[in-house]
Amino acid sequence: MLIKRSEGKAARQRLAAAYQGLSSGGLDRRSFLRQAGFAGAGLAALGSLGPSRAQAAGAAMGVQDHSRPVQRIKNICTHCSVGCTVTAEVQNGVWTGQEPTWASPINRGTHCAKGASVRELVHGDRRLKYPMKLVNGQWQRLTWDVALNEIADRMMTIRQESGPDSMFLLGSAKFSNEGAYLFRKFAAFWGTNSVDHQARICHSTTVAGVANTWGYGAQTNSYNDIRNSKTMIIMGGNPAEAHPVSLQHVLSGKERNRANLIVIDPRFTRTAAHANEYVRIRPGTDIPIIWGMLHHIFANGWEDKQFIAQRVYGMEEIRAECAKWTPEEVERVTGVPGAQLRKVAETFATQKPSTLIWCMGATQKTVGTANVRAFSILLLATGNVGINGGGANIFRGHCNVQGATDFGLDVTTLPAYYGLDENAWRHWCRVWNVRYEDMVGRFDSLAMMGTPGIPTTRYFDAVTLPKNQIQQRDRLRGMLVVGHGGNTVTRMPEAVKGLEALDLLVVADPHPTTFAVLADRKENTYLLPASTQFECDGSRSASNRSVQWGTRVVAPLFESKTDYELMYRLAGALDGAAERKGMPIRFQAEMFKPYEIRDNAPTAESILREINRGSLSTGYSGQSPERLKLHMEHQDKFDLVTLRGAPGTPVEGEFYGLPWPCWGTPEMKHPGTHVLYNTNLHVKNGGGTFRARFGVEREGKTLLAEGSYSLGSEIQDGYPEFTVAVLKRLGWYEELTEAERGWIESNGGNFSWATDLSCGIIRVAMEHGCVPYGNAKARAVAWNLPDPVPVHREPIYTPRTDLIAQYPTLPDRRGFRLPHLGQSVQNRSRQVAGDFPIILTSGRLVEYEGGGEETRSNKWLAELQQDMFVEINPEDASARNIRDGQFVWVMGPENNARARVKALVTPRVGRGVAWMPFHFAGWFQGVDQRSKYPQGTDPIVLGESVNAVTTYGYDPVTFMQETKVTLCQIRSA
Repeated sequence: MLIKRSEGKAARQRLAAAYQGLSSGGLDRRSFLRQAGFAGAGLAALGSLGPSRAQAAGAAMGVQDHSRPVQRIKNICTHCSVGCTVTAEVQNGVWTGQEPTWASPINRGTHCAKGASVRELVHGDRRLKYPMKLVNGQWQRLTWDVALNEIADRMMTIRQESGPDSMFLLGSAKFSNEGAYLFRKFAAFWGTNSVDHQARICHSTTVAGVANTWGYGAQTNSYNDIRNSKTMIIMGGNPAEAHPVSLQHVLSGKERNRANLIVIDPRFTRTAAHANEYVRIRPGTDIPIIWGMLHHIFANGWEDKQFIAQRVYGMEEIRAECAKWTPEEVERVTGVPGAQLRKVAETFATQKPSTLIWCMGATQKTVGTANVRAFSILLLATGNVGINGGGANIFRGHCNVQGATDFGLDVTTLPAYYGLDENAWRHWCRVWNVRYEDMVGRFDSLAMMGTPGIPTTRYFDAVTLPKNQIQQRDRLRGMLVVGHGGNTVTRMPEAVKGLEALDLLVVADPHPTTFAVLADRKENTYLLPASTQFECDGSRSASNRSVQWGTRVVAPLFESKTDYELMYRLAGALDGAAERKGMPIRFQAEMFKPYEIRDNAPTAESILREINRGSLSTGYSGQSPERLKLHMEHQDKFDLVTLRGAPGTPVEGEFYGLPWPCWGTPEMKHPGTHVLYNTNLHVKNGGGTFRARFGVEREGKTLLAEGSYSLGSEIQDGYPEFTVAVLKRLGWYEELTEAERGWIESNGGNFSWATDLSCGIIRVAMEHGCVPYGNAKARAVAWNLPDPVPVHREPIYTPRTDLIAQYPTLPDRRGFRLPHLGQSVQNRSRQVAGDFPIILTSGRLVEYEGGGEETRSNKWLAELQQDMFVEINPEDASARNIRDGQFVWVMGPENNARARVKALVTPRVGRGVAWMPFHFAGWFQGVDQRSKYPQGTDPIVLGESVNAVTTYGYDPVTFMQETKVTLCQIRSA
């Protein structure tokens, strides 16, 4: 049940049929395998191939010639966020083989199915090969110069008529760190904060939740450190499919420590199959589970009293809320028996160190931020933060979604989480060497410069809503989409209307993506072939904050361009368009002046040096290109569990990938921070405290730590963040070097550790054993959020209409320039729950990733999963006379939405719950859209998107969409 998805013979027939349906013609399976170098083994055997055979299995194109020299080049897998190293074998500029990277402390010579097949990305016959545009509904080929000039003319027309905020810039978690940073910088120079990427729809609520609890919006420990855990709870995650290589660390920890593995999930996943304890919950009831656990923990005195007293603010208010969640109430709301939850609570609190692992099952909710806050509070109450084997191990989705978030592909902030206030803009203007007043002039107004933009979850509403409901000069009229799928947002029928109403749509991607075919557009739509990260240099940040350098494996394929060249040339084209229109604004010279330009693009190394100079707030300042490349060269010198570089090696004492914060300049040689907030180490050795970012006192109570400090700190108590004024008060100001004082004083003298570009404040603080950002208490109560203490709120669409009055969602409000509906939509549940009685949730498959355009275009993966499907419980199927394998309609309660998919009848889902993967597109509400792709670029496998039937519902803090809980009906097709 857990392994077999489809009957082999039928699967082979379907793959042959899929190939015959491709727009460029096709080949049958036997011919394909013969071309691929297989005699008789099927592609499904890839999953069972040992690492030593991966090279042979990868020889689809560019057969290796053993008489010629082989160049081995390291890069990073372009799929999930684990950060597996890929070692490519290149001959004469062609990627001919792939070796297992035994030296990597992260993947240790292993790959999942996706990682083993990444070579297909640079050999794929489904790639976009040259620029194209729609002319009267037909795709036509263009040159790059013509395409960019036409796009630039249309962008400048929109800017002239409606202002810069009428362009929406959608970036990518597939960018390198340097590409993400450059795209955010491009948005700033364009004059808008409406710049976003995939994190909005995966972990924006994680970032908001953990940052508002203890300081930084990131995983506190690492995949490797899970090997130290004695109890692991995985809640809202399925790493066996979503992050397969990470599971080696989880299972090794389980075996090595005889650790407890507890999986809490509505669905019995492949991860749950490994668990000691599986807890099935009703979707959308995460907070009652956590508060139910804390009810037992507080009642039995299992909390870490000393940790709470020294390092946590507001736990008494949490205790009061948890007292309401008796075992009886928890079972009434969640369905979990009280005795089982008591067992889980006792295990987590007493068999330590304990870690809590979560993914999008926790975050993609209208209470996503509150969920994350509750998870964090559980860790604080049990003293499981800042220790090896503990912490919040947040498994992120795309290969660089952590780095792209860190560098400001977010409508609320500039790079490195500086925010959008005047101090933030002045800081980055100093880094960019531009006048602040000139940057203000690029925006519609000073007010818009400090106003968060429109998030990707709502872009189509900003196109179609009346102007007077949108807090900017005009609606969105144009979109520039670089490396982002179009099937990843909810309410797709409404997204179609928004796409059709745009004056301009530009998609830059290795593949056309759903954006190219979803709507019935006829004109003003452009496709630009972008290269993959295997075709350029740059760094990427894994979930654990380690930064790894990827070296270009092969030159960009066909006519594709790197993200760096795309942005450089587009900026130049915009200059030309502005000149033709008599507009004074210019882009390229100012934006790119600090960089080394080579082959019509800035180098990744020169961009990273600017990142190092400006990203002080997160400690992205110490990871120079040279240090990162040295780590890749000496991967085998790092310990598997501690990630420390071995003594006597060039990387001695450093943590692998220099995980941020890596304080000060690269010359200071900070080792990076493996475990955040770890007071057991000196700050110079990777130690830390909770960040002092919310003041020093509230309502007469200190917000600073009491009697807790990092090893070697000369201030043996809590302290605020370091500024020039704090240094002077402590008598440490004169310890700054002459050059450091000179920079500070020549630039006004009023700086903090995060804005002092000399890094002197950071250096002096560390010399005294102090963490530059201060030493505070974590916040159990976050007074700046809609719910300072997290409370349960029923999903917008819930079958439990009896609970709405007691646990309502928030009232209607506004946010991110748009109306934000809450209770007015939730009240519909009372009308629709009878007709749509099944809870619909969604998740990942091991074979595909994200929106699926790349992986469904990969012939190695296409055979493994060919059909979109819905999992339905046998009792629900029987009541509807639905048989396993037949086509069914899944229907949603909004927009008359429906999707035609196959039924997988399985007890993996409980009664009243259905589950669908989210990687499919190319069919829409029963209509095959294959013919709408440009010739030869349609993915091998198409299917309906689950988001065709998902519904309204957004987290109030981040506008995260609610994809994990809605209602549906399922009927035979």
